[in-house]
Amino acid sequence: MGETTTRTWISARSGLREAWDRLVVAEHGEGVISAAIAVLVMAFLGAAMWFAFQAIFSGASNDIAENVEQIGGGG
Repeated sequence: MGETTTRTWISARSGLREAWDRLVVAEHGEGVISAAIAVLVMAFLGAAMWFAFQAIFSGASNDIAENVEQIGGGG
């Protein structure tokens, strides 16, 4: 290889290495961000499930109280 070719190859390789290093550095926080998003999604799902649970069992409790009233005759 000629000197110009060698210098060009080294320069190109250095440029690719620097670009790769910038790309890798730019992704350092990806895991933390993904984990935070997953925690938020789970928190919202948990809250929605709690409100659904409360609504279902509140309605069931009222239905049971009405049935007990009917069976027991209220007295």
